[in-house]
Amino acid sequence: MSRARVMLVALAAIGVIFTGAGAARAQTVPGITSFGPDFPKTGIFIGNSFFYYNNGLPGHLSLMEKAADPENKNAYRNTMVTIGGSGFDWHDVESYLRPNAIGRYSFDDNNNVVFNQPGQLFDVAVMMDCSQCPIHPTLKPVFTEYARKNSAIVRGKGIKPAFFMSWAYADKPEMTAQLAEAYTKAGNDNNALVIPAGLAFARAIAKQPELNLYAPDKRHPSLAGTYLATCVVFASLTGRSPVGNPYTAGIDPPTATFLQTVAWETVQDYYAK
Repeated sequence: MSRARVMLVALAAIGVIFTGAGAARAQTVPGITSFGPDFPKTGIFIGNSFFYYNNGLPGHLSLMEKAADPENKNAYRNTMVTIGGSGFDWHDVESYLRPNAIGRYSFDDNNNVVFNQPGQLFDVAVMMDCSQCPIHPTLKPVFTEYARKNSAIVRGKGIKPAFFMSWAYADKPEMTAQLAEAYTKAGNDNNALVIPAGLAFARAIAKQPELNLYAPDKRHPSLAGTYLATCVVFASLTGRSPVGNPYTAGIDPPTATFLQTVAWETVQDYYAK
């Protein structure tokens, strides 16, 4: 075997191939690449502190969706059910989706309580495991088991399942490829869309390493990290580019545009077949 061939095999073995500055793809190709044409407008985010940091990713997502479609802004609604440090198995997903429970009411732009229509309250359930669980030697079988169980529960309620691919720790970049492969396989096994936030973090760091995407603990997101993840979720769930979206979460325009662009590039690259 030639030296070049050995190098390619080694790259494939760790589950990542670079195709330009910061571009990375899981070795496994995702089976589901879009929810279109029936894109979800309401979502429940089930996870941990990666979702609730910086006033909550779902709230930022709602504002971005409404900014992109102001004529139908009341159609968009996202909420979250989070437990700090939690994995898939910490959540009683069946109880979250019982009638007259989570999502029964929300708040409008004027802080008035709005009672939502009874019945199916969410189009999509975006779920994430703990930041190490999908690749941890002891916990990864639990990830596989509950990815299957929780996908079946939400699908049984008429809700589309999606998995949120989390990012590597700031000081452990090798986690990117490992998490990408684990989540992509789980998505394919459970007919679920995978949202490639972790790949967007890697791309942004490769392109602009001076931009800090992390909190001081090197694990949780900074505001820029949450905004990048929001842009990836927006692009994945709506099929629309976040580039040019006027909602910036207070981030300066050049940085917001950079993060929007990285998110869109990542989603296009990951879903390309």
